[in-house]
Amino acid sequence: MTAQTNAPVIIIKRKKKGGGDGHHGGAWKVAYADFVTAMMAFFMLMWLLNATTESQRKGIADYFSPSIPLARVSGGGDGSFGGDSVFTEETLARNGTGSGSAVSLPEDGENSSRSKTEEDNFAEIETLLSGGGGESLVMDNARKHIMTRLTDEGLIVEIFDLEDDPLFQAGSDEPTKTLQTIAKMLTDVFGIVTNKVAVNGYVSARPIILIDNPVWDLSSARSDQLRRMLEKDGLDTGRIQRITGYADRKPAVSNPMSKRNNRIELVLLRSDQKEN
Repeated sequence: MTAQTNAPVIIIKRKKKGGGDGHHGGAWKVAYADFVTAMMAFFMLMWLLNATTESQRKGIADYFSPSIPLARVSGGGDGSFGGDSVFTEETLARNGTGSGSAVSLPEDGENSSRSKTEEDNFAEIETLLSGGGGESLVMDNARKHIMTRLTDEGLIVEIFDLEDDPLFQAGSDEPTKTLQTIAKMLTDVFGIVTNKVAVNGYVSARPIILIDNPVWDLSSARSDQLRRMLEKDGLDTGRIQRITGYADRKPAVSNPMSKRNNRIELVLLRSDQKEN
């Protein structure tokens, strides 16, 4: 009993480790935020690549290039379409495409860099006609009548009837107000380049076979009417390469009598196209 009383007392001390263990988990939150930001930037890049044209992507790249002066169209102003016209000296880009003077495109035998200029100008015209740029001469109503496509022959600008909004008075070559608006706009847009222009007219088929079918004369007359309208609005007469009427022989849709087949194609011919 005495031995147990005199035994030494053993005291166990537990030491707490010093340091920053009072705050855990902060680093992974920062890393996660960086990851989310990077993913947002990635998806934004993918969206821009999918939603923009070649000329728009070039414009974005030029914006972030310090060696290229910026002179794009301002978003404000008191012009007819909420700003100055994209064709004025003050608003056109100064870096080649869309410059203040008409662009002379490549002739036979010139190097490939010049042909790239032609592609860029075609892309810019498509952007203006689709209303995809920050500023556009195309009003919403007129834009519904326009479709563009690039072919080996050149840039084809197709304008066509809508069910409730034709380009010509029924059965005639008398233009409507809609076509007058489109013709003026096309004259301005085509002023960007100096390419030759071909005009092709098409009409819908008649519901019955006629001995004296007017579709040939009508398609040719409508092509020529648009040619006169373009020249009246300021297009150089020397740029018109040919006027053609295709009647109802090349319908745009499966139903040959559809009003959609009433259309005119204006072709900005490539510079290497041989004159007929």
